[in-house]
Amino acid sequence: MQRERFTEIVSHAVSVPIDNIDTDQIIPARFLRTTDKLGLADALFSEWKKDPGFALNRPGAAGARILVAGDNFGCGSSREHAPWALVSWGFRVVVASSFADIFKSNALKNGLLPVAIEAKALAKMHAAIEEDPAVPFEVDLERQVVVMPNGEPVRFAIDAFSKKCLLEGIDELGYILSHAQAIDAFEARRGERGGAQGVAG
Repeated sequence: MQRERFTEIVSHAVSVPIDNIDTDQIIPARFLRTTDKLGLADALFSEWKKDPGFALNRPGAAGARILVAGDNFGCGSSREHAPWALVSWGFRVVVASSFADIFKSNALKNGLLPVAIEAKALAKMHAAIEEDPAVPFEVDLERQVVVMPNGEPVRFAIDAFSKKCLLEGIDELGYILSHAQAIDAFEARRGERGGAQGVAG
């Protein structure tokens, strides 16, 4: 299916420098009854948002498209609602030093880019945000780099298929449908061969 293409993101970021943020913290289980993505922004980090000082409650957080976390982001249960809530809030990128495998897979399938970088580079991002919450970062998916405020590029890895889907704004079904003509042509040729073999027999 079609969704917003992932273009070059230039945005200020929200810093949540905590390791092992699990999916129940991202979106508590009581919100999992819905299959509608609308309104899930309010559920994002709902328990933590009870603290007035939490990062998402700060005035400068509004409009941020990048979340900068710690290590092992998205661990815990495999709920797809976690990336749904992050995207619903407005995030397109989560930066961490590592991600839980299932969360990473769910994120990529829902238009959310998980960027894993070395701990030293991650610490620099948190420090820059602490110094100036409005400081912009650039995430260039085509070049696979995060550009620091000082211009330093930090590379990240992503598999070719997920990169293609994000850049073209399609999911797995959309990718298959983009090859519909080739699939139809293959099926037609196969049908012709089958018919010819039946006549020969």
